[in-house]
Amino acid sequence: MARVRRRKGRWGQYFVHASVVLIVLIWTIPTIGILVTSFRHKDAIAVSGWWTALTTSQQNFIAHSADPSTQVQENGKYVIKGNVLTANESGVVAFGTKIMKPKEFKAGETAPLPDGGSLTINRDGSYQMVSDTSFAADSSRRLYYTASQPPTFTLVNYSHVLTAAGVGQSFINSLTVAVPATVIPILIAAYAAYALSWMRFPGRGLLLAVVVGLLVVPLQMSLIPLLKLYNNVGEFFGVPAKTYLGIWLAHTGFGLPLAIYLLRNYIGTLPNEIMESARVDGATDFEIFVRIVLPLSVPALASFAIFQFLWVWNDLLVAIVFLGQQDNQLVLTGRLRALLGSRGGDWEILTTSAFVSIVVPLIVFFSLQRYLVRGLLAGSVKGG
Repeated sequence: MARVRRRKGRWGQYFVHASVVLIVLIWTIPTIGILVTSFRHKDAIAVSGWWTALTTSQQNFIAHSADPSTQVQENGKYVIKGNVLTANESGVVAFGTKIMKPKEFKAGETAPLPDGGSLTINRDGSYQMVSDTSFAADSSRRLYYTASQPPTFTLVNYSHVLTAAGVGQSFINSLTVAVPATVIPILIAAYAAYALSWMRFPGRGLLLAVVVGLLVVPLQMSLIPLLKLYNNVGEFFGVPAKTYLGIWLAHTGFGLPLAIYLLRNYIGTLPNEIMESARVDGATDFEIFVRIVLPLSVPALASFAIFQFLWVWNDLLVAIVFLGQQDNQLVLTGRLRALLGSRGGDWEILTTSAFVSIVVPLIVFFSLQRYLVRGLLAGSVKGG
């Protein structure tokens, strides 16, 4: 029986490991696709998927024959010569005279032209059009061919995004919004979490229920009432609208319920003996909070800091409502959205902008990720 249990235990571990690997692949593969696409040429993105960029692939192309004025006579024939390959193409595999049949003839073969004459496209891209009569002045035609294209990448997309007007100012604006909007709710939530965990006062249970209830309030429903309230208070005190203070307070309000909930779950599991010993030694609640609770709560604080910073950094809706869309106020997400144009069809800009915008969040995440699991799971086991 023990052997059977061990065997079942091993199969359970294999299943868990396989599930983790599958989840990682599901999240990683699209990210890799976006990264590869951000380094590709715009024309290549339009005709093939990102997975074809890693190996030599065959793609269909369209070229135009040389101007008929360049034709020459050879052996009594009229000949137009040229080359269809570009710098990113390594060799012609097949060609055709019709758009529906770009692979009708192999490279080096001679194909009859619909209006008379013949066409030959060689593997090196050189071609010649031959006719018994002179080519008309308007007889330039499209040449359809299939060519091998080796992996080619470019930094043009990143150069375009990083050198666009206003990107640097928008980057600074995003930092100006994200850093205080992360620190302020952490400070307030830490005080509130300690009070809800270790201080006894009337209505504590009701207050905690209200905090949990606020977690389900949709952000979009509270934007307009909150903006009206802020404008009324600002008008009363003479504070101008669309300021950083307004967006800091907005992000603080939206982030506090989750912050208080997470931090309370963690702070509530701290050993009671430490708190009682501090009180016996004459420490006040403020001294206990500053000298004991805060140092022990670093994992939980770092965990929420990751979530809050990522949410604020990637936010666009709250920034537009409370900060505006002026050039000196636009955050990075708004600036990158403007680069896409009205249709948003510039995939090379979209993918490049995605990676430009996640540089700072990645730095924050990898700097604090060792605290993430500890902070989220610490509340699941009650301290002794």
